[in-house]
Amino acid sequence: MPFNILMPALSPTMEKGNLARWLKKEGDKIKSGDVLAEIETDKATMEVEAADEGVLAKILVPEGTADVPVNDVIGVIAGEGEDAKTISARGLVQPSSVGNAGEPLQAQDSLPGQPNAPAPLAPPRQALQEKQNGERLFASPLARRLSKQSGLDLTSVRGSGPHGRIIERDIQSALARAPAAGVREARPPAGPVPAPPGRAVRQDFVPGSFEEIPHDSMRQTLARRLVEAARTIPHFYLAADCNLDALLALREAMNAAAPRNREGAPVYKISVNDFVIKALALALIRVPDANVTWTDETMLKHRRADVGVAVAIPGGLITPIVRAAETKTLSAISNESKDLAARARARKLMPEEYQGGSTCVSNLGMHGIKSFSAIINPPQATILAVGAAGQQAIVNAGALAVATIMSVTLSCDHRAVDGVVGAKLLAVFRELVEKPAGMLV
Repeated sequence: MPFNILMPALSPTMEKGNLARWLKKEGDKIKSGDVLAEIETDKATMEVEAADEGVLAKILVPEGTADVPVNDVIGVIAGEGEDAKTISARGLVQPSSVGNAGEPLQAQDSLPGQPNAPAPLAPPRQALQEKQNGERLFASPLARRLSKQSGLDLTSVRGSGPHGRIIERDIQSALARAPAAGVREARPPAGPVPAPPGRAVRQDFVPGSFEEIPHDSMRQTLARRLVEAARTIPHFYLAADCNLDALLALREAMNAAAPRNREGAPVYKISVNDFVIKALALALIRVPDANVTWTDETMLKHRRADVGVAVAIPGGLITPIVRAAETKTLSAISNESKDLAARARARKLMPEEYQGGSTCVSNLGMHGIKSFSAIINPPQATILAVGAAGQQAIVNAGALAVATIMSVTLSCDHRAVDGVVGAKLLAVFRELVEKPAGMLV
């Protein structure tokens, strides 16, 4: 029996991916576990493995294709003893529900007078619109959202996708022909006003005075998640200044005492950010009411502190997670953070290495930013924005003194973390930073 190869969902937020390259060609024998192709997601480059044995009968999506929807058929494997050429000519059935690579193809009947005629592809379940005037409309989620924002009547749009499905370019084309395309008057939205379509924005600039750079999947996903977070999470912010003099002295002593490897290089080099990760993890354990995640049904109270670390990569941002950071030494956190950051920039992280987490650290201090407020990264309930450390005049025991001060701002999800709880968390964090020996006990 032949099997479909589907575009896999490599993370909960993934809706589509880029088929970077095929590692097998049509006619190649396939064994279970063989790597068939490489998929580029918004976060990383992943491999698609075969779940069954057979022959790669047909490649339906060529390598280099961008924005392939999750669960679309990208190829087909012929089963043992089957003729790959015959199977590739039969026509394929698009799965109408979520499946995995290796889902069997459904049997098809030829139409009278049309031997081996391919059956039509079944439209994806998520694209199904409600019946209107007795006729079903099929539209992608993005097309539905754009039509709602612009007040465009979907019944007036002709779809160019599979089986007449309405996709993004159909909406854009219809808007370009407005008002003839059926744009109706819409009441002002109750929520935030959506951004104008790209064509309206371009009209504000002189033609030829700008360059258009298409959004890649990472930028699109970041934009969507940040807008959702800013609109749906009730943020509040708490700021504090931390005296780093004791921490810097301890850091210098620990780095000086680091053992050397065979090449003579230190086996670790602890940064201020490593202390921040450790201090925030310990603070979450000591203030367990802040170590939570909000859901509509329940509050998830975590037993360990998984701390994400914001890493800038070409085209966007990713937050690999140091798991159970409260249990790890500073040297272990340092080495793990460096490894995660390097693999993040190479887009080699596994989904479980950047999903979830209790909180996150976003540090712009190395860029000279004194202070800032960060947007919470769902499903986390807090994020700590770390600014640059610098010498300032302070009053110590009634006398002026100079100290190295670092400003931090804690963003909290008010549904999960109340003001007093957030203040306690930041107070414990500040105490650990200013008395860093407590992190070593």
